[in-house]
Amino acid sequence: MTDVIALGEVMLRFDPGEGRIRTARSFQVWEGGGEYNVVRGLRRCFGLRTAVVTALVDNAVGRLVEDLILQGGVDTSHLRWVAADGMGRTARNGLNFVERGFGVRGALGVSDRANTAVSHLRKGDIDWDAVFSAGVRWFHTGGIFAGLSDTTVDVADEAMAAARRHGVTVSYDPNFRPSLWDGRGGAERARETDLRLARHADVVVGALGLAGPHPGAVRLTHDEVPDALASVATLLPQARVLATTLREVPSAGVNDWSALAWSPETGLVSGPNMPGLHVLDRIGSGDAFAAGLIYGLLTGAGLERALAYGTAHGALAMTTPGDVSMATLAEVEALLAGVTAHVRR
Repeated sequence: MTDVIALGEVMLRFDPGEGRIRTARSFQVWEGGGEYNVVRGLRRCFGLRTAVVTALVDNAVGRLVEDLILQGGVDTSHLRWVAADGMGRTARNGLNFVERGFGVRGALGVSDRANTAVSHLRKGDIDWDAVFSAGVRWFHTGGIFAGLSDTTVDVADEAMAAARRHGVTVSYDPNFRPSLWDGRGGAERARETDLRLARHADVVVGALGLAGPHPGAVRLTHDEVPDALASVATLLPQARVLATTLREVPSAGVNDWSALAWSPETGLVSGPNMPGLHVLDRIGSGDAFAAGLIYGLLTGAGLERALAYGTAHGALAMTTPGDVSMATLAEVEALLAGVTAHVRR
């Protein structure tokens, strides 16, 4: 039995370390992807059995991505292989170049993901009834996968509807990326897509992405967040949990970090407040937050504890390089218990 399945693209991330993409002579390579990062964190940090539904071109690059997924312990039995044509004319594997940023220079992502194998997925390609009939407990996807192409929106809709038919808990993260929607209707179309898909979700992570007329339209102060979450709740009356990270960015290397969540039963719940958090690499921290939140909810810890798991896991993910979490559950629990960063020997 699989605890959590995610639907999304898995790319190779090329990391120049402390340098810049445009002047790099070498890169460290990781795997990463918004939806995949969640199940990878749930497997490696929290010990749940996880799988990813994705597609890769069957060449050496695709096999490298597969090898990295396997090293992360995520089940690849739902991976769909696409025949290589030698040039990537029909399909290719996605690449993502990422600078971590430093001081006044923010993080930078340059994705190279057009025409990827997973963007060609269409409704009917995956037998979702077969996927969910094997005892899956939770399904996660988001706006990054949905934004890859016109067809991936339909695939996500089909998958989420099937999950609900099988009684599987569904989560969705809007995770707006302007580059995915440039020339395809922009933020307004992204909002339409998010509202279409989020209606299937029991849990919406990054729920503030649904506040305002379109993603990025409003910048909220901390005091405005509760009302914004309330407005999202009226748009999604079926949602059991709405959650969001809260981040202020004095510099690329120092962030103020916290989280809020809402449910009809608890009302508004606050996560641990972590001002002045020192950041090595912020990419993937929102996905790590989602993993901790899902773990807490799946294990019946209650919303307040689940939110704390998510906040702490996201914070720890920012202390290591790469998209994916390198934290352990013991480290998450220790951070929540107030253990300091002194050397442990």
